[in-house]
Parts: sequence; C-alpha cells; structure tokens
Amino acid sequence: MSQTVVSSVPAAPVGVTALRGSEFAPLLRKVRGLGLLERRRGWYARMITVNLLALAAVVAGVVLAGDTWWSLLLAVPLAVLSARTAYVGHDAGHAQIAVGRRANRAIGLVHGNLLLGMSCAWWNDKHNRHHANPNHIGKDPDVGAGALVWTAEQAAVRRGFARWVTRHQAWLFFPMLLLEGIALKVSSVRDLRRQPVRERAVEGALLALHAAGYGALLLTCLPVGKAVAFALLHQALFGLHLGMAFAPNHKGMAMPDPAGERWGHLRRQVLTSRNVRGGPVTDWLLGGLNYQIEHHLFPNMPRPHLRLVQPVVREHCRDLGLPYAETGLLDSYRQGLRHMHTVGGAARPE
Repeated sequence: MSQTVVSSVPAAPVGVTALRGSEFAPLLRKVRGLGLLERRRGWYARMITVNLLALAAVVAGVVLAGDTWWSLLLAVPLAVLSARTAYVGHDAGHAQIAVGRRANRAIGLVHGNLLLGMSCAWWNDKHNRHHANPNHIGKDPDVGAGALVWTAEQAAVRRGFARWVTRHQAWLFFPMLLLEGIALKVSSVRDLRRQPVRERAVEGALLALHAAGYGALLLTCLPVGKAVAFALLHQALFGLHLGMAFAPNHKGMAMPDPAGERWGHLRRQVLTSRNVRGGPVTDWLLGGLNYQIEHHLFPNMPRPHLRLVQPVVREHCRDLGLPYAETGLLDSYRQGLRHMHTVGGAARPE
C-alpha cells in the first residue's frame, strides 16, 4: 500500500524539536562508519564500459541495417541506452564516481555534452538548486511555473492556451514527456550564454560535435525522411524514459511553506521525496533514482550503495517518527498525476 504524506511537518516526538538541527548528524556518522560514502570506481568502470559497448553495438546496427524502415526499431534500445548514459552524467555531476572534480567533470562532459547533446554545466546548476531546496517554490527550478504548474497559485494566474494546458495537465503529462529529449537540448544551447567564456567554449564545442556526429550517422545510413523519423522517435522515447524516471520522485510530495518553519536537512529531503519499491530491474531502469530519499540525503553516495543504506535511513526515520514515503512504480505515477489534476483545478471553470 502507498503511504500518505501530509504537506506539513508532522508533530515531533518530545525532545526532538530542540535537537532538530542534529537529526541528520547521527545518521551521517553511522553511514560513514559503514563505509557507504566510499567511491566504487571499479563498479562504475564496468558499468560505463558495458554501456559504451552497447551504444557502439546499436550504432553498428544502424550502419549495417542501412536504408530500411526496420532501422527505426533500433531507436528503442538507443533511447534506453541514452537514458543510461544520462544516469552516468547525473552521477558524475554529484561526484559519485571519482574523487576529483576534474575527473567527474570530464565524465559528465563525455556522457552529457558529447554523447547526448545535453550540457552538463546547465544540468548541474539546475539540479544542484533542486537538491538544495526540493519542492520549495521560488528556490527549486523543478517546481517553477513552466509548461506545467505545481501549485494552485501558479495555476490560477494562467491565461489563454497555457490555462487550457493547465486544466488538462494530468492527461497531457506523459505525451508532453515525448518532447523532453528535444527540450533538454534546447535548454542546453540557451544556457551557453550564461556560462563563463572558457566553459562555454568547451561545452559548446562538444554540443556541436554531438550534433554533427549524430546527424552524419543518420544521414549517411538513411535517406532524409527516414533519418528524421529515426531522430524523432529516438528523442521522443529518450525523453519519455528519462521523464518517467524522474517523475515519481517528488511530485505530490510535501511542499515547504516559504513563510513556515525552516526544515533541517533530514526533514527537507525526506518529507519531499518518495522512494519506489522494486528489485534489480527497477534499479536498472531508474538508474538508482528509485532510492530518492537516500540519494537526496547523500547526493555523493555511489549508486550501488543506495539500496544498502536504505534500511539504515528507514530505521532512523522510524526512530524519529518521521514519515518515510515508499510505494510501487505505478502508484507513484498515480500520486503525482492526482496532484497535478488537483492543482489544475484552479484553472478549471467552477
């Protein structure tokens, strides 16, 4: 069964309020003592190698298949592997893979800019702001008003076509994810203007190299029409897969009141995050993001350690009387869509 989480801080056990600033410290000491913050370079090396070889195999398949509509079937595994590549870039951005900043940045540039055409500098800036204040209106870019809205206040001021979208956003959510792959690339290019000159030169050159290589591969192997169809299908499925991995994590969870009580790190991350139950297949498809609570508490923890730290975090939350939200994948979507439908009601006629 799913766990219902209220949007305000629950009543704290006696004595906890005074110690709230130290709620996270005992957990951190225990996790460090277990060695779960240590890097797993061998694990990542194997995983990255397998992913790169699989990508190369799909590219070889496109070349060998040549001018045939059957080539479009290869867009499916390519989309899945593209999401896997994005997960590597995500982990590098959190310094989960290597100890040094330069090594993690290099991994991020290769997997983000070069292989996906997605700026790692743009993603890291946006994603780090999200981690600092998840679900916090005005601070978390992931709940800012955009194509979709996340609060009744945002919905109430929508006008024109945007208001119509807001009314139906729960129904439109998954179809709109089909555009996410392209949207990520557009946002990456736009962000180049914000970046320092040296960073912009590196990021821009790799984005251009990706576009040139991607276009050359498809246009060399396929006629223009089939090449465009392949690219659209690949990007649509990539955006859908990536969006479905991120969607369960926070939508419909607690949203801190800007004028309310200031939450400490533990509550700020646990109360706004939702875990997704599952086994190895879920872990693989969601890139470890199904352990969202643990990831937010320890963003630089290597991915394979997230499932190991989960019982420790769950027990710590139970001792504090803190809700720990965990549900199945389908139910996580249901909860998120229900929240979006409720919020959209502010834009619907009475």
